[in-house]
Amino acid sequence: MKRYAAAQVRTSRPAQAEQSNVARELVHPVDRHVGQQIRIRRMQSNVSLGDLGAGIGVSLQQVQKYESGKNRVSASMLYELANCLKIPVSRFFEGLPDPETTQGQQIITEIDEKIAYISTAEGRRLIDDVLLLSPRVRSRVVALVSSIVDEEMEEQKPVGSSAGS
Repeated sequence: MKRYAAAQVRTSRPAQAEQSNVARELVHPVDRHVGQQIRIRRMQSNVSLGDLGAGIGVSLQQVQKYESGKNRVSASMLYELANCLKIPVSRFFEGLPDPETTQGQQIITEIDEKIAYISTAEGRRLIDDVLLLSPRVRSRVVALVSSIVDEEMEEQKPVGSSAGS
């Protein structure tokens, strides 16, 4: 009987992988946001994954899963995380829209994309470097980037869509 069960598990692994991919796509935006906030707050506090894991009694890999949103964070674990990072629990929810608004889902997605970029090595390096510039040069850099974006957007418009110009 056990042999049959083991064979059945082996043949169902591709199906499990498919379910895993579907589950990954179904991560609730709030869980993703909270995970990104955990990562940002951890990095701001200069705490490594391993140190945070040790501080809250879980493995480094578990902290990674919390940060990616793969594993949902329980209320008690949020409390432990906040305590370890010395921040209020509410910080993990900053930037989320009021649940009663109808625009909530779109705003969460936009926030998530920005937070995701900021929490990459490239995003942090960009911000660190820009902050080293004088305010005058910083505003010029922003103007340059904006003009590049405008140019890119113009190039992406379909031909004939600029009627009335």
